[in-house]
Amino acid sequence: MTRINLTVDGAKVADDVEPRMLLVQYLREKLGKTGTVIGCDTSNCGACTVHLDGTSVKSCNVLAVQADGAQVTTIEGLAATHDGGELHPVQEAFRECHGLQCGFCTPGMIMQTTALLAENPDPSEEEIRLGLEGNLCRCTGYHNIVKAVQHAAAQGRSEGVSS
Repeated sequence: MTRINLTVDGAKVADDVEPRMLLVQYLREKLGKTGTVIGCDTSNCGACTVHLDGTSVKSCNVLAVQADGAQVTTIEGLAATHDGGELHPVQEAFRECHGLQCGFCTPGMIMQTTALLAENPDPSEEEIRLGLEGNLCRCTGYHNIVKAVQHAAAQGRSEGVSS
């Protein structure tokens, strides 16, 4: 077992983990962060996307021991860290624009979108599609997801807030 210390959704945690335990397993099994979805176990789908020290990563591709000392933000922590628990603007945009169908890919899409908008607050449609590459949706055809990202970007511009 290896001891890790990290901050998850603003809370400091310390645990003993098997060195081969994936970050997605740690988040779900040890911390109950089940919004981080296991989709493929091969880093192809993006459903397990979280932010690791502010960078979007697929948590099925990161060992928990690699997150030692890091800050992790999950989909559960996104709203909790925004305006007193209100939905994050990207979450609200996905809700308003029906950027989900079954919802399985939604947490990863939202986490990837927030990273995309942090880097590029005014992306073109092509930049959105490229920015979401690696996050798969089997239901929507991506049209409403792209609309949701455009809406979130527009809201961020109109409110002078970065996503």
